[in-house]
Amino acid sequence: MSVPTIPRLQLTGITKAYPGVVANSGVSLRVLPGEIHAVLGENGAGKSTLMKIIYGSVKPDAGTIEFNGREVAVRNPQEARALGISMVFQHFNLFDTVSVAENVWLGLDTGETLAQVTERIRQKAQDYGLDIDPLRPVHTLSVGEMQRVEIIRALLTEPKLLILDEPTSVLTPQAVEKLFVVLRKLASEGCSILYISHKLHEIRALCSACTVLRGGKVTGTCKPAEESNASLSRLMIGAEPPALQRRAPQQGAVVLTVRNLSLPSEDQFGVPLQGIGLEVRSGEVVGIAGVSGNGQRELLYALSGEDTRAARGTVLVDGQDVSQLHPGQRRALGLHFVPEERLGRGAVPTLSLAQNMLLTRSEAIHGSRVAGGWIRLGQLREHASRIIDTFRVKAHGAGAAAKSLSGGNLQKFIVGREIDAKPRLFIVSQPTWGVDVGAAAQIRESILALRDAGCAVLVVSEELDELFEVSDRLHVLARGRLSPSLPVAEATVEKVGEWMSGLWQTTPEKQEVAHG
Repeated sequence: MSVPTIPRLQLTGITKAYPGVVANSGVSLRVLPGEIHAVLGENGAGKSTLMKIIYGSVKPDAGTIEFNGREVAVRNPQEARALGISMVFQHFNLFDTVSVAENVWLGLDTGETLAQVTERIRQKAQDYGLDIDPLRPVHTLSVGEMQRVEIIRALLTEPKLLILDEPTSVLTPQAVEKLFVVLRKLASEGCSILYISHKLHEIRALCSACTVLRGGKVTGTCKPAEESNASLSRLMIGAEPPALQRRAPQQGAVVLTVRNLSLPSEDQFGVPLQGIGLEVRSGEVVGIAGVSGNGQRELLYALSGEDTRAARGTVLVDGQDVSQLHPGQRRALGLHFVPEERLGRGAVPTLSLAQNMLLTRSEAIHGSRVAGGWIRLGQLREHASRIIDTFRVKAHGAGAAAKSLSGGNLQKFIVGREIDAKPRLFIVSQPTWGVDVGAAAQIRESILALRDAGCAVLVVSEELDELFEVSDRLHVLARGRLSPSLPVAEATVEKVGEWMSGLWQTTPEKQEVAHG
């Protein structure tokens, strides 16, 4: 006769409501010691709110929390950490202006010196294969590198319960496998893990239990290993996402041309671009794969106009030299851009969705929505509402603050805002980072619809499956160099993985313009 195990975490009747929306309604959840427990649900289902309640950064309206068999009131994250609860957020909590080590040190309550914490970071990074330099300023890191900092910071607290919110959204397949080794080791040592992910194959491979949320309520539990991706999709969104319909590309004229683009790094931790050559034609999707921190940010800044240091004649749109034009001038030529950082660059957190339309839609300032120098807010709200409806964004109307949306819903709005502009050239970074399977299918479908309408599309993503699904041709970016073009029909995970290490048979001089 087995001895009953005291749950590591027991939630009973957790309820949390905000104006206009009930985020959690009577949620009950049990996590056992050493269990890797998935929380599954579409964007806006209430997953992140529930995790923040456990971590003490949100106070529930009703319900109880028991930790190791004892009822607790977790009033703030410091109390959570004292209990042994750590969390890695989907949107990172890092100070840009200080180093990795200083960020981690500020978040620990151990009384250690900065030098001691720096050494512990190096050791953890080495033990778990999470490559990071503790002395680097955070503002020089890519999103994937910031993710590593958050994971290491959580591991340094030696947690009894580790909450991970979309931990692999910006990791390569190889890095994901390394992370899984770490998580399985932690679980074998008795650490419980709450794991939020929209990647159903990950949940099936990693998690031993799963609780499904829909509309803020628990709608079921299951053992992921006994489910298929299709059955998990049905549990999560009530249906399987529609299969992506691809037509053969009808390529037209070259829209984007990059010729021997070389740029020194703006800081000592950046990646210099070396002889980048690239073409994107109307009616095609070109994908760029690569491990985070290999020059993606520098390339995107040069293409979007945030970095105007490029030599004349290196970046052209429809044959016009835009190398030293700022983003507004490039938008006037039809270039629209979605950055990987949603909050802060893609949207201003405190502004409403309607007000965020003004960031990149010049006609909202200079066109029909302005009369006598005044912005027509009514028309602006109507336009934002149309995007909310078209892209099925879960938000409390066009007046909702950007920061009030779940990560996936904000991503849908930002992508929708730029697609709605009917771009001539669409550049998007990490298009489906942290969005559920239904939303990911919708965004990818929208990208292909843009292509079929004659737009030239450039997608930078660390999701190989995504690139294989939407791209017509692929490049790989490694250490600031761009590989030759590879038709997707000839691409394999193994080949692209090799190229991510820079192992392709070419030199920068041979790829001044790489095209299909």
